[in-house]
Parts: sequence; structure tokens; C-alpha cells
Amino acid sequence: MNYQISTDSAARLRIDKWLWAARFFKTRSLASDAVEKGRVRIGGANVKPSKDVRVGDLVEIEIEHVLWQVNVLGICEVRGPAPIAQTLYAETDAGRELSLIHI
Repeated sequence: MNYQISTDSAARLRIDKWLWAARFFKTRSLASDAVEKGRVRIGGANVKPSKDVRVGDLVEIEIEHVLWQVNVLGICEVRGPAPIAQTLYAETDAGRELSLIHI
């Protein structure tokens, strides 16, 4: 299958769909629930599931008491295998430090 990843700064996608495509959540409804519960922030602000995420955005995701801070590197409309999903984001240094504290 052809996974088209856009790195264009004008590319955008709903945050719930991006979280699912980046494999932070198994289903889009789980991603949407996390966003609605305030466990996902873009640029430090709580958002709704319909909020668009763009390349360059800083996204904070709390999953089971572990905080991920990632920069969005790409947008993909479909969910692909893990190696493809990992190209959609880069964990920040601060995010790595926070993750280690919670382990």
C-alpha cells in the first residue's frame, strides 16, 4: 500500500485521526475520547477532536500517566505500519526526560 506522508507546512489533519495514524491509540474513538478528556494538547492548549494539527505543532499526549511531547513531522490520512507511523513525529528532549521520570 502507498502511504503518502505530507511534510508540507500547509498540510493538516484532525488531531484524533493523526493520533490514530501515528499509533498512539488503537482506534480513532479512543483517540477522540482522550482529546475530549483533556489528555491531548496542541501548543499547551486543550483542544477538541476536530482541531487540525499541522506540521511543526507541539503535541502533548498523556497515556496511562506517561506524558509524550512530540513535534509533528508529517501528516498521513491512513494508518500504516509502526515504522511508517514513527516518521510522523519526533519526541522532544523534554518529553523523553518526563517519560523517564514516570517510569
